[in-house]
Amino acid sequence: MAVEEAYLDRVLTMEVGRCTEAAAIAASTMIGRGDKEGADQEAVSALREAFNKLEMDGTVVIGEGERDEAPMLYIGEKVGTGKGPKIDIALDPLEGTTLTAKAMSNALAVVAMAQGGTLLHAPDVYMDKIACGPGFAPGVIDLDAPVEDNINALAREKGVATSEVTLCILDRDRHQHLIEGARKMGSRVFLIPDGDVAGVFHTTEPATGIDLYVGRGGAPEGVLAAAALRCVGGQMQGRLHFRTDDERARAERIGITALDKKYDLMDLASGDVIFAATGVTNGTMLDGVKWEPGYVNTHTVVMRSKTGTMRYIRAKSRR
Repeated sequence: MAVEEAYLDRVLTMEVGRCTEAAAIAASTMIGRGDKEGADQEAVSALREAFNKLEMDGTVVIGEGERDEAPMLYIGEKVGTGKGPKIDIALDPLEGTTLTAKAMSNALAVVAMAQGGTLLHAPDVYMDKIACGPGFAPGVIDLDAPVEDNINALAREKGVATSEVTLCILDRDRHQHLIEGARKMGSRVFLIPDGDVAGVFHTTEPATGIDLYVGRGGAPEGVLAAAALRCVGGQMQGRLHFRTDDERARAERIGITALDKKYDLMDLASGDVIFAATGVTNGTMLDGVKWEPGYVNTHTVVMRSKTGTMRYIRAKSRR
């Protein structure tokens, strides 16, 4: 374990940022072209190539899907040279394929890495989630409580009126009760069209003004979001949501038997975690990729749970 921790500290903390940069640059060539599958493929190919340059025995635990659904970066795929320590990898090479295709904001390339066996191997199903950033008392939010109760709890913690609490929610019909409940409390609601990881990610930075993320999104994205929150001391709870018997069977195949379990942050990402995200299009926290003659500019954040460090990196690379 000591070797793995040293490797995470010495090498991967910076290299993971270079990997998301590569994915973001590749995806940026497809901004506004109306081809979300093509944009995703560009990001996937670039990210896999970057991974395979790293001295690690990496295993994709959150990826593009199961092996028969994804030709590259599928769940269980081995990446890296195979000579280094065992590393679990959760990834979304392009979070916001539609955002990229339509040249909309907040598309990201996202990766989390941790020691082997410390990231939840979440199936590709939905997850009900609630998350807040750092600075609040433990247990201030509760997935099973009404949204109004969670708003009241955060308002008390902040010492403000409920009208000064801001929520981020995916703009979906299934969330109408959450939106109505928040607005009944006078709270602000920041609706996003896509980008489940980015939604939770907003709570990690006070400058965004987002206090609470709540709603149903992808379970794999929940693990990635949890990795980011681990790095800054936020809080998160999630529960898998199954629509069909096939989805339940998929979870059981990968060893999940407590199908109704309420996961907390440490259940989702328990190890020494590194999280990196690079902006593809301009967003609230990260600028998008910018091209100029002979160069490309990127904006990346790299975070680590062991140290609580957040590094914002602006890079200008020759192309």
